[in-house]
Amino acid sequence: MSESFSLVDALAVSDLQVYLSRAGRVEDGSVRLIAGSGVLAAYTAVLYPRGLLDRIPTVLGLRTFVTDPGAVFDAVVPTRSLLDRLARAADAPRQADEEANPIGIRLPLQVSTVTWAGITPPRGGWRRVGETTAAVLARSADEGIAEVASAIPHEAGEQLVQRVRAEVWSRPMPELEYVAAGAAFAARSLGFLGEPEEPVTVHETGPWTRLTLLRGHVLLKRPAWSLRG
Repeated sequence: MSESFSLVDALAVSDLQVYLSRAGRVEDGSVRLIAGSGVLAAYTAVLYPRGLLDRIPTVLGLRTFVTDPGAVFDAVVPTRSLLDRLARAADAPRQADEEANPIGIRLPLQVSTVTWAGITPPRGGWRRVGETTAAVLARSADEGIAEVASAIPHEAGEQLVQRVRAEVWSRPMPELEYVAAGAAFAARSLGFLGEPEEPVTVHETGPWTRLTLLRGHVLLKRPAWSLRG
């Protein structure tokens, strides 16, 4: 397994930094990196069940980047550690003749206790089932954020917080009855939403739904008890 990867330029490094920083504000934990065939896929968790009785859906963010074809790995690493390495790579002095060369980054030490990282979304088999707009997702996310804020009292316990979040983010969006509102929350939190009229395509395979936007993808796994026929 490779222990490093490269990004094509400083702009790509900055792009990954912004994505991970946004993800860290939602779930300050780990990022799953899968590299192969010249593509680096960076998965981050936005929502996921914390126990057997937690009905919140699994919602992941995904950004892809061009990397070197020789990089082949599937690693879960701490988000903060990777951000530190990206910052050092971005700040490292480069000669004029190196500006066009890819920027190499070594992987931090892996972690092995991340429950959501054991859930692997499929690479293929997706079929397009619909389309919406960034405005629909923005409205659903903002309404849900306001509802969660108003329903949780100051200094509420973690159990109450999780219950409220599960109730709000498991609820289907009115305009997309088969997509939980947590997908809209992920798109908003990760900075994927663009202009209101930007199209968002909806794809499905098995228990998974994928929302594809210009800035990234949101992947949502429906619980077995909620699968549509």
